[in-house]
Amino acid sequence: MTVPSSALGRLLRTPRGLGAAIVLAIIVLAAILAPVIAPYDYAAQNLRNANMDPGALHWLGTDEFGRDLFSRIIYGARTSLVIGVTSISISMVCGMALGATAGYFGGAFDRVVTMVVDLSWSFPEILLALILIAILGPGLASTMIAISIAYLAQFTRLTRAQVMALKSETYVEATISLGAGSGHVLFRHLLPNAVTPVIVAGMLATGDAIILEATLGFFGLGAQPPTPSWGAMMSSGTAQIFIAPWIIIFPGLAIAITVIAINLFGDALIDALDIRQRLREG
Repeated sequence: MTVPSSALGRLLRTPRGLGAAIVLAIIVLAAILAPVIAPYDYAAQNLRNANMDPGALHWLGTDEFGRDLFSRIIYGARTSLVIGVTSISISMVCGMALGATAGYFGGAFDRVVTMVVDLSWSFPEILLALILIAILGPGLASTMIAISIAYLAQFTRLTRAQVMALKSETYVEATISLGAGSGHVLFRHLLPNAVTPVIVAGMLATGDAIILEATLGFFGLGAQPPTPSWGAMMSSGTAQIFIAPWIIIFPGLAIAITVIAINLFGDALIDALDIRQRLREG
């Protein structure tokens, strides 16, 4: 999606949008530059330094294996962002394809898609993800597949509703009367006008996906050792909470800051693009 320059200006002029954009930029840059920023190897163990307090040597302390927590949190940002962004992107693309096709053509295909989507919509995302992980097994790829499927219903429903509202517009009927094919109408007229609310919903869903990934990691079903994961760090920290509380506190803060920044940015983007007004008019 290309954000109009006027909308981008409105977004960055608000303290909420500008602050969230700065925080997200810092998190993304830290994840990209993790090999440069991290002072230690995230997997390097030193049992003599186990559960060391935060200080000059280890800024955020160490875990039960003596691994530097700051380095692991930075690398954990890579895991969370890659899984969150990739899984939601896959879910958006598949959901838009299903929703647009069902909403435009209708008929038996629309009824089948609606039935399956409504069925999956009745399950909480965490329950659906746990069922899929149980089938596929733990790991990064399984986590991304599970999250993609868990959020597929909301993008399918949103796209279908947008396309069904737009296909009765005068300009669409005029295009069809001039002999335009279904593919031309769908990809040149309907989807470009329906995509903005879907992408904003995807932005907000990314924060939820990061929480879901952390939850799966907490249960040991997400990224497997030695790959660092914020949820797995919090899980290991529960056993050390009275000895080294920073092991669970700092990864939890990383999750909270990231998700709050994503939600604030998405909310500011909704206001900048007048999404609520468009949906009311639709």
